[in-house]
Amino acid sequence: MQNTKLLLTSFTLVGLLALAGCSFPGVYKIDIQQGNVVTQDMIDQLRPGMTRKQVRFIMGNPLLVDTFHANRWDYLYSLQPGGGERQQERISLLFNGNDQLVSLSGDFKPGVSRDEAILGKDSGTTVTAPAQNAEQPKPEKPVKPGSLLDQIQKDVDSVKTVPVPTPAPLETSPQ
Repeated sequence: MQNTKLLLTSFTLVGLLALAGCSFPGVYKIDIQQGNVVTQDMIDQLRPGMTRKQVRFIMGNPLLVDTFHANRWDYLYSLQPGGGERQQERISLLFNGNDQLVSLSGDFKPGVSRDEAILGKDSGTTVTAPAQNAEQPKPEKPVKPGSLLDQIQKDVDSVKTVPVPTPAPLETSPQ
């Protein structure tokens, strides 16, 4: 009787200690980020012909610089949301002999946003139509000639508009 009581209490104690190491549902688990955080804005700033210094200023130091491929920089990023599946992204930048950016390859493409997709957010924007019964703005009173408002309006009217140049996209070649 004494041995069974001792055996039963020891099994209970060992069982409780084993359960203490288990994680319970509902316990907060942190997000684990590793590597270089690369955003779509960084990729959109890259242009062919940029020097290594300019690329390093935009992208930061590469995670991998291969000694056998000195003209290639690799940026890796992985995110594992707490309790979720690990997601990984990669981008490789290639330079020519003059240390100028030639091409890029990987999970990011110029103009295609994946920043919100990796975090599970919707990247689409919604546009709402203006309300039909919205108040119409009241007509403004005419300003007195020679007043400060008249001078400001003349300055605004005399400004010439200049079109904003749109840059050509980077040349990407599928591998």
